[in-house]
Parts: sequence; C-alpha cells; structure tokens
Amino acid sequence: MSFEIDLSGKVALITGVTSGIGSGAAKAFARAGAKIAGCGLETKESSEAIAFLEEMKLAGADAVYSCTDLTRPDQINALTEEVLACYGRIDILVSNAGANVFEGAENCSEERWMENHQLNLTSHWRLAKACKPALERQDGTIIIMSSNHAFSSIPGCFPYNITKTALTGLVRSLAIEWGPAIRTVGLSPGFIDTPGNQTWFNSFDDPQQEKEKTIGLHPVKRLGTTTEIGGWCVFLASEYAAFASGVTYLIDGGRSALMQD
Repeated sequence: MSFEIDLSGKVALITGVTSGIGSGAAKAFARAGAKIAGCGLETKESSEAIAFLEEMKLAGADAVYSCTDLTRPDQINALTEEVLACYGRIDILVSNAGANVFEGAENCSEERWMENHQLNLTSHWRLAKACKPALERQDGTIIIMSSNHAFSSIPGCFPYNITKTALTGLVRSLAIEWGPAIRTVGLSPGFIDTPGNQTWFNSFDDPQQEKEKTIGLHPVKRLGTTTEIGGWCVFLASEYAAFASGVTYLIDGGRSALMQD
C-alpha cells in the first residue's frame, strides 16, 4: 500500500501563488486534493494569474485567485472574506508572500526598512489574525514561510534577514497562544531555484559563475526546488505532522552544516 496524503475537502489559502515557492505549494496542495485560494499582486486578468488558474485546472483542483496587496489591512480582510464566501472554510494558511529587501545596515533607508517590515513580517501576523476564527473552526494549520537567513546570513542582506529571523518568534508565539485549535509551523528554505534567487545571481558580473559557486557550497551540490518545498508544506498540513507546532524547519541542502572557508 502506497503512502498517501489526502487533503480532499480542505481549503488552503496560499499567498504569492503566481511564481516561486507559492506556485510550488499551490501545485502540491492541488495534487493532494485540496481546494486552492491563491493571491498575488498581479491582477486577475494578468498572464500570471491566468497561468495559475490553468495549472490548478490541469491538476484537477477547484481554485480561485485574488489580487491582494498584503501590506494593506483592508485588502487582507477582503481576501479572507472572499475565500470564506467562496468556500465557507479555511483549513490551511500558507503565508508565503514576501520580497528580497537587500540594502545593508548602513545604506538602508527608513522607507525601505518600513517596506520590508510591513511585507516580510507584519503582513504574516495580520493575515494569520484575519484567518484565525476560520482556522479555529477546522483545527487548522498555519505555515509561515521564513528563510535560511533566519538562522545565518551573508553581508548586504539587511533588513530582509531581520524580519525573517523575527518570523521564527511569530511561529512560536502563535503556536503557544492559539494552540491546540491551531497548529503553527514555519519553513526556512535555503537557495531554491526561483525567479527571486535568479535576480540575486543576476546582480553579479557573472551570474552563472556565482550560481555555480553557490551550488558548490551545498553538500547536495544543487539548489532546492519549489516542488520540494511544496511537498514539505503538504506534509506539515497533514495528519502525519499533527505533533509538530511552534518550530521552524530549516531546509537548505546542508549549507548551514558546512563550515565556510
């Protein structure tokens, strides 16, 4: 008998579904049988949103998409209300949306600090709070997407690394205060093969050389995939992870295990 995770009948609200890890998570939950409520900054008429809905249709999943700016509390509330109006429930929240804000501690402006804080930290708390009543009714799960920068970082990644570190505290607090009705866990992916990470490589004179150098720092000798992180999300939302709460899992291909010369 094969090992199976069946999330049929459950509704997963996933932020940032039009690319990267959010897209990978949506596909994984679709394969597990969940209904998908996705959001992003792109309009419903955009090619990215249309592609997301087409992918969900091909996977046999019931899905909806909302254009949502997660730095705006009114739009967070509207998103939650829209999902409940459509499906009547929220079982799983994958709070994934974020952006690389790499400025450096000295050069970072107050404006960029606040932009980073609003998107990469505050929005996760606001969205979790908006979804709390619905999640409580379903003994739901919150998965908050942090980063390997929460555990160790490299020069120039301030203030992004500050908020990603803070998210591990948010995971602990929500698990303590909202359990047992809601489980809260975090994921800290390392270098995943996404457009965001490619943008980082493209900031160097020789992007391919920098990418190969980074790959060489990983014992697995490759970057991670969005499919792998999506699989982690599905597992953490399943019955098999029911004893996991308040912890953030570092998924970085062994990079943090290797002392760098």
